[in-house]
Amino acid sequence: MDLELTAFGTILALILTIGLILLRVAPAYAMMAGALTGGIVGGAGLVDTTQIMIGGAEGMTGVVLRVLAAGVLAGVLIESGAAKKIANSILEGLGETKALLAIAGATMVLTGVGVFIGVAVLTIAPIALAIARKIHMSKFAVLLAISGGGKAGNVISPNPNTLAAAESFQVPLTTVMFAGVLPAFTALGFTYLLARRLRHTGSGVENEDVSADVDGPVPSLAGALTGPAVAIFLLMLQPLAGIYVDPLYALPIGGIAGAIAMGKASHLNMYIRSGLGKMADVAILLIGTGTLAGVIAHSALIGHILAGIEALGLPAYSIAPLAGITMSGATGSTAAGTAVAGSVFAPTMFELGIHALAGAAMVNAGATVLDHLPHGTYFHITRASVRMGMKERFRLLPYETLVGVVIALVSTLMFGVFGALWLW
Repeated sequence: MDLELTAFGTILALILTIGLILLRVAPAYAMMAGALTGGIVGGAGLVDTTQIMIGGAEGMTGVVLRVLAAGVLAGVLIESGAAKKIANSILEGLGETKALLAIAGATMVLTGVGVFIGVAVLTIAPIALAIARKIHMSKFAVLLAISGGGKAGNVISPNPNTLAAAESFQVPLTTVMFAGVLPAFTALGFTYLLARRLRHTGSGVENEDVSADVDGPVPSLAGALTGPAVAIFLLMLQPLAGIYVDPLYALPIGGIAGAIAMGKASHLNMYIRSGLGKMADVAILLIGTGTLAGVIAHSALIGHILAGIEALGLPAYSIAPLAGITMSGATGSTAAGTAVAGSVFAPTMFELGIHALAGAAMVNAGATVLDHLPHGTYFHITRASVRMGMKERFRLLPYETLVGVVIALVSTLMFGVFGALWLW
């Protein structure tokens, strides 16, 4: 469809989407309502707007299928106690003297092996609060460590955002994951230093904040790591041996192998059902995201953005991190932001000569900058995980943004400024 929507209609779609999400409308419906309004106000009739929305949603089909498949691995990790075992091992290994590094590192690893970031936060928080209470450390520092570690883990994980980046730019998932390694570890170090500096800032952890049940039956560490190890091995077969195993198969196989290795194969169906339930919300969100992406893709706004970049004298590659930043800010979600930015801006980036992997890596990194804004679910999940007051949670936003900026900056330096594609 050659129809071009006005930039005003598209901006109105984004504003309406944010407003509806702030009013607690389900994000998928908020995006659909925003897309419908933007299409009609932007100059399309009801029929054409519907076709644009359907076309955008259809473009998300591949990502949705892979996200649902990832639910098998996520369900096994969470319900079997594997995620808890991995977290506890990291926290015990680094000890109380490096507690904040352990908290951030544990969240990064859990997210990095395929646990959805919200679930990783909820898994780490009770253990982190118990440690913080013991050594008199503030909730503010604890949540900064958890959130920063989660952001770092998100750019190296087989999670929905990285799957969306790989799908949009048609590059292997493993290359996008490895492209995020240096930005992730840089952000981990930055998070630790920042949280350490703020370790006595804000409210302390009270007895009622600490769950009595921070332990429980868990598998061995080797068993817990089997699932992610098998999944990553299968994904690595393409760069290592030229054998392509799609994440649609690699992630469920990893989950099944993990359940067997932990001696919990009899619980596999329950794990799969649980994982599907956790990923269903993300899949629905991505379908709603697709409708909004369809409107943006047909908008004159893209031309205005490119003209603005040129007028400011910015290099062409800057469109990649900026797309991730703005779309994650608009949707309040790393996954939705990456999906919109990738599906809308990937063709333009190809025309500008930006390499597919560079575009995927920088969009994925940029989407971590504003994914914590209060119209997204991540803000509220993290606040609830440590029982933090709303005012204090708002005070944390600039620090989380700084962590995201570090991730985006390192990625942009690698792939935009220095062209580090030779590493791959």
